[in-house]
Amino acid sequence: MGGPIPCLGYDSRSQAIAALRAQGQSTREIARRVGIEPKTVSALEASQNRRDTSRTQGSNLPSWNTVAIDADTLRALRPHAARRGISVVALARNLLIVLADDNLVDALLDDDATRNGGAA
Repeated sequence: MGGPIPCLGYDSRSQAIAALRAQGQSTREIARRVGIEPKTVSALEASQNRRDTSRTQGSNLPSWNTVAIDADTLRALRPHAARRGISVVALARNLLIVLADDNLVDALLDDDATRNGGAA
């Protein structure tokens, strides 16, 4: 069995399927977008669920949340990820980490939230 197959800007087909499912896509639509049979979508989801269950049993892992990023944004990030030799998902994750850790949200978003006493 080979390694993960990058798909739709994600590190693997399983990650792409999970993201599309989180967006409310049907199995048939996910299969069409990924380019596989619907039964393969179901099999990959079942396999991922088994892996996730076995990894988290008895472990104290940090919690992870899924963030859906639209296809246009993923396409715009591709050249930047390629220059760094990382996946688009890894680049997006790194950007969010730096944005939060270095307190750059207000500097990046010029939306008057802090000037007008907006909600935190």
